[in-house]
Amino acid sequence: METLQPIAEQKRFLFLQGPPTPFFAEIAAGLRRLGHQVHRVNLHLGDRLFWRGPGSVDFTGQPGEWAGWIDRFMAEHAITDLILLGEQRPYHKAAIAAAKLRGIAISVTDLGYVRPDWITLERDGMGGDSLFPRDPAIIQRLAAELAPANLAQRFRDHFPTQALWDVSYHLAMLMPWPFRHYEYHEKMHPLVVYAGLSLRLLLRPFESRRSEKLLTDLRERQAPFWVFAMQVETDFAVRAYSPYPDMDSALRAVIMSFAAHAPRDEELLVKLHPLDPCVKNWRSRLNSIARKAGLAGRVHLAPLGDLDAMLRAARGMVTVNSTATVHAFSLAKPVKLLGQTLFDVPGLSFQGALDDFWTKAAAPEPTLRDAFFTLLCSAYMVRGVYYRRPGLDAAVAATVERLDRGLINLPLPAPEPGNA
Repeated sequence: METLQPIAEQKRFLFLQGPPTPFFAEIAAGLRRLGHQVHRVNLHLGDRLFWRGPGSVDFTGQPGEWAGWIDRFMAEHAITDLILLGEQRPYHKAAIAAAKLRGIAISVTDLGYVRPDWITLERDGMGGDSLFPRDPAIIQRLAAELAPANLAQRFRDHFPTQALWDVSYHLAMLMPWPFRHYEYHEKMHPLVVYAGLSLRLLLRPFESRRSEKLLTDLRERQAPFWVFAMQVETDFAVRAYSPYPDMDSALRAVIMSFAAHAPRDEELLVKLHPLDPCVKNWRSRLNSIARKAGLAGRVHLAPLGDLDAMLRAARGMVTVNSTATVHAFSLAKPVKLLGQTLFDVPGLSFQGALDDFWTKAAAPEPTLRDAFFTLLCSAYMVRGVYYRRPGLDAAVAATVERLDRGLINLPLPAPEPGNA
């Protein structure tokens, strides 16, 4: 990163909330070294905890005052670029709306569409709001000029560090002073989530064995089955980009469709999201819905387990916009997406109704799939992780370069010979 030379005029960056890691602070430091101005607005003490360097101010007002305050801040400091984690948080939505009216470039980041060592970096929004093309011809044309994507894992993250930083961030957020008016964007209190995840961690050996036994039984019986990959229902992929208010509604829709339209000898395997805190008793809820649909014995819950192993044996997958879609595409399995997402491309995911998927599903077209991954990795993500070096260093360096050069949603130029 130190060898980069500024090639554009000075920009004035504004950082809002980021992940609970030094990622944003280190990006800001890199941009300052290139001669850019950097500003930061903290909304709670957790934001302060993961920020270093000058240019930081606190917003301690009422939520209703935020839209006008942030608009004035952007005008006063002649902001050119807005950087934030996710576009759907209420504070971020208001800031994005103000930024668009002022012609400010908006860069949104989060965990990568491809896991485990990619980070999303997009213009304006992600998921259903992503500007990634949905036209297969455009995807193939743009990808034809790029080097094929290498999806082999390069960096590893560190869960203990992630847990420590995440808990520290949210405990600091719960301190009322001086941000006594801050409104949290999640539907569940963080302590409730941590309690649920801690219990799942304790039960992990039991749940893993249970899931493995279930998959073994399906294989030994040679039972044809489909996978429904659950989302965390508080995720904005469900809340903002799907027709479902919660995962109960999605489960009910999928099971009722399966009961009415899937062949009678087929079964459904519901895979819980690994970070679902299980505040709801999903096994009880699933069994109740299955009984009412006349599917007792044909619908199963896998609380954990190897998703790839499940998909290899399955006929295909249904999901509400989950990045599990990447696994299904990679394994050439049919996918039906329930919502708005950049994965929903004709020729990759099933475009018909859910009722028709069970009998008319088709695998993703291999050439289009490869082009999709090539374009996605080259222009809409950076390689790296949030919680362990050297992956964090790689993600910071790539993000600094893209922001400095204005290469968001555009591929980085190939390195010159001798500099690769």
